[in-house]
Amino acid sequence: MVVIDKFLEQHSLTEEEYIKLLEYWNDEVVFARLKDEAVQIRKTYYGNKVHTRGVIEFTNYCRNNCYYCGIRRDNCNIIRYRLTKEEILACCQSGYALGYRTFVLQGGEDPWYKDAYIVEIIQDIKKQFPECAVTLSIGEKSYESYRKFRHAGADRYLLRHETADKELYHLLHPTSMSNKNRKQCLYNLKELGYQVEAGFMVGIPGQTMSHLAKDLVFLQELHPEMVGIGPFIPHHDTIYDSETVGSFQMTLFLLAVIRIMFPKILLPATTALGTVDPLGREKGLAVGANVVMPNLSPIEKRKLYELYDNKICTGDEAAECRQCLQKRVESVGYRLVEERGDAIG
Repeated sequence: MVVIDKFLEQHSLTEEEYIKLLEYWNDEVVFARLKDEAVQIRKTYYGNKVHTRGVIEFTNYCRNNCYYCGIRRDNCNIIRYRLTKEEILACCQSGYALGYRTFVLQGGEDPWYKDAYIVEIIQDIKKQFPECAVTLSIGEKSYESYRKFRHAGADRYLLRHETADKELYHLLHPTSMSNKNRKQCLYNLKELGYQVEAGFMVGIPGQTMSHLAKDLVFLQELHPEMVGIGPFIPHHDTIYDSETVGSFQMTLFLLAVIRIMFPKILLPATTALGTVDPLGREKGLAVGANVVMPNLSPIEKRKLYELYDNKICTGDEAAECRQCLQKRVESVGYRLVEERGDAIG
């Protein structure tokens, strides 16, 4: 177990060494060692705090046709929707009253929302909730668009790279999309001063240990402020409808690994974890995660924003969701806090 000892000592490895590390993903003894180290690191920097990100899914239109995604452009079996600025602000108001101090504007790459309108939405949120952070999760944009949004007051940007491997990326996306461009977008966001989240799916059809090792090396190179990972979950209206859900245990293993790699990282226990396992988010927190992302979208729209099947928390009122999350977080010894939850420098 030389590679385990080296990783725990240095917090980084080569690509070949990461492959060896990942081969222990189902080893209970190794997992326990990594988990203990990850939890200790998490408590050193964040104590028992769990930060919230209120997610507002404001459009399920998308110009892209990613083969695995339920809201891809060519899926004619879903009802499309868009929220107005006023509806988005109402979601923010609801979240603010519940103690959320970060709002995530998440949507497909919808050309209907011109840059000027996104800028206006950001500015109005900042005007009404000046102590809150605004996070965007609206896909690949030009450097100039990112600059406009940052200048308007956007603090963070979520853009999962999905996979760092070029060939695997092309299995999941049409040729109009580029793994190289997606990575460049992340570097552009870093250059512009955003707090950046990258991330990937675990258990993508065709994914190997080598692919996952490349993801970890890419994260080392990028050094994001937040990393979001979750198990691959198929959607019934895609070519992957009959594929197996990604490994829950491998996802937990990787969460611990990422916490050790980046001691100060903001690491969410994702909704996908809770979808795969009833206690998925709690188990994610118990291996080093320190962020949860409750849904603030209007209830009547939530089921329409279905990236994958059986997504949880689509029918709860925002207040009910907040109470439920608090109980879940407290059940594993942590507490929700009413803070922006910025990355530690």
